[in-house]
Amino acid sequence: MSVLGTNGDVKCVIGLMSGTSMDGVDAAMIYTDGVRITRIGPSLTLPYTDDVRARIKDGLQLASGCSQGGTVPAQILDLERELTDWHGHAIEELLAVTGQKASTVDLVGFHGQTLTHRPEGGWTWQIGDGGRLAGFTGIPVVNDFRTADVKAGGEGAPLVSLYHAALLERERRHETVAILNIGGVANVSWISFAPNEDSKAAVPEFMAFDTGPGNAMLDDWAMIHIGQPVDKDGNLAARGISHEDMVMGMMASPYFDEKPPKTLDRDDFTIQSVRGLSAEDGAATLTDFMVETIVSAQSHFPKPPEAWYICGGGRHNPTIMRRLRRRLPVLVDPVEVLGWRGDALEAEAFAFLAVRSVRGLPLSLPGTTGCKTPTTGGVLHRPTRSPFRG
Repeated sequence: MSVLGTNGDVKCVIGLMSGTSMDGVDAAMIYTDGVRITRIGPSLTLPYTDDVRARIKDGLQLASGCSQGGTVPAQILDLERELTDWHGHAIEELLAVTGQKASTVDLVGFHGQTLTHRPEGGWTWQIGDGGRLAGFTGIPVVNDFRTADVKAGGEGAPLVSLYHAALLERERRHETVAILNIGGVANVSWISFAPNEDSKAAVPEFMAFDTGPGNAMLDDWAMIHIGQPVDKDGNLAARGISHEDMVMGMMASPYFDEKPPKTLDRDDFTIQSVRGLSAEDGAATLTDFMVETIVSAQSHFPKPPEAWYICGGGRHNPTIMRRLRRRLPVLVDPVEVLGWRGDALEAEAFAFLAVRSVRGLPLSLPGTTGCKTPTTGGVLHRPTRSPFRG
């Protein structure tokens, strides 16, 4: 039997993702039984305003002082309600694009906004009120995808590898690939399809982990130095000189030698190491640091990938892509060459995982998060009132 499970009834599902880049809510519709993807529907991004993004950053700071099971500050509760409704509006917009009613959607996968991730202490915290969103939309909602894995001894992330494998099973170009997501934090899914005993099928072997910082440090640097939330098109880094001594200093972190699975919080690495550099040189140095962490990640793979496919916001940065192609010895391309949607991929993944959750199928494996056995998860919320559309 496939590690993904056996086939079931196909559902129309909307997935929602608000990542560590804090740029907005991605919403994507797919048709799936949690094993096969039979159809890919529309997707969109509802960007956060600067004000909302600032409040999320304030929430991150507040959360750093909270303890598991402690009193949640009122400011975070207010933020949770606001972000939950923001996700509801993203669903409204997506339904408006399709002309569908909420009653035609079977399920929503709602990741929420990560405030803190401390798996070593048995805690990961994503805000987002699943019950409120179910009431807002009239659609059943699955949220809290990571807690069960952490309780099972896992890192709680990355969770998207099973979706990557399901997509690769639709059209496989290589036996072994690396799918790299460059968001606020960068993570990789290493997936190898090896023949099983009867040599008639392929059973995917998985490894997944956070390679290191993604865009978060570069975004913070750009905001401080040029008042923009990103280094658009990598122009700042392209004009700068990278300081190799600083890159190597940051690479001295013991994190990069630790064996996977392993994960990071958004602010585990900061821009302090490049303070004092010009705007251009700081961006160049941080970009090279990010690339170096990805190159270093190869040492943990059981065997080299035949290709790297890149998703997340980082693939839009030509400077990052040029430097990855220069440093990695094989094909490096955005996931669009596979026919995938790089901006919608994580939202699609949480739609896929929502169906797996209600079917009781694993969301994580020992090779992806370090959980002791394949682990399901998620919490289902059913609506208590009629949907906002029909």
